[in-house]
Amino acid sequence: MAVKLVDTHAHLDFPELAQDLPSVLERASRAGVYRIVTIGIDLESSRKAVELAEAHEHIHATVGIHPHGARRLDEGTLDSMRRLAACQKVVALGEIGLDYYRDRQPRPAQRECFQQQVELACELGLTAVFHVRDAHEDFLRMIAPHAGNLRRGVLHCFSGDWAVAEVALGLGFYLSIPGTVTYPKAEAQQEVARRCPMDRLLVETDAPFLAPVPFRGKDNEPAHVLYTAQKIAQLRRCSLDEVARHTTRNALDAFGISDTIP
Repeated sequence: MAVKLVDTHAHLDFPELAQDLPSVLERASRAGVYRIVTIGIDLESSRKAVELAEAHEHIHATVGIHPHGARRLDEGTLDSMRRLAACQKVVALGEIGLDYYRDRQPRPAQRECFQQQVELACELGLTAVFHVRDAHEDFLRMIAPHAGNLRRGVLHCFSGDWAVAEVALGLGFYLSIPGTVTYPKAEAQQEVARRCPMDRLLVETDAPFLAPVPFRGKDNEPAHVLYTAQKIAQLRRCSLDEVARHTTRNALDAFGISDTIP
């Protein structure tokens, strides 16, 4: 295995991947992906993420409610999330946040759901995985008072410009770069990937979405995180090994994962 990579954000329970998961995981292993964080977006998918993580040593899980499903969380829902988060293989609360691009839920509901889950992450001492799209101003305003109480923060699929990145980095967060960085017109994201301090950079697929070149338009999968790492190496004019080494170490730190798999 030439490199060791961590796909910090995939949806392994989605049918595009789940219908042939053994092959998906085998291809990931061959590509050097030795850890995968599978993401919850509601209670059902969070339960599936935990089940997958408990069944596979190299898979870890998050639990959370995506802004597309935002609503006021009652105590029953919060208690269910607490129970799921207590599972040993759960490494973060997420993905949580604000999405003003799709706007599938009213913005006040998104903000309240986000606030409740940030408070839960602080209560549980968990890393938080953030989904932020066209909502960086509100996100930064809301998260700033809590940043010091979070274990860690990860901006998944980072889509802000360098000015936003600087603020997020100042709060101590990690920036996670997906396969879209390989797209020719992704100039702002490429600038972030080039300028971000190496100790705050992560790589992800968001599989089955956002497949990198040369798979653009097809289903994405964890093996393809290799192409994102290669693009970042090209942008930074460094070796793939250097990108892999740093992003893997960052992922283990961000999610509190012990490095026990050879």
